[in-house]
Amino acid sequence: MANSPSSKKRALQAERRADVNKARRSRMRTFIRKVEEAIATGNVDAASSALRTAQPEIMKNVSKGIVHKNTASRKISRLAGRVKALSA
Repeated sequence: MANSPSSKKRALQAERRADVNKARRSRMRTFIRKVEEAIATGNVDAASSALRTAQPEIMKNVSKGIVHKNTASRKISRLAGRVKALSA
């Protein structure tokens, strides 16, 4: 356990930050799941619109430091590929 006042404060800050990051990660996963569900139904319009809303949400998590840039790019690329294959 933290002993000094500054270490106690840092422990509390880390706990709060972890909660915020968890919420943001969960929100990103929800957007990804909506795209995957639209792909599963076979609805091209719904899938492409879900992807358009998911892309900025995923990249926002990159700027917040929650996911790495390459990870986000990979997720977007794979989703886009699946949507494109659905429309073909």
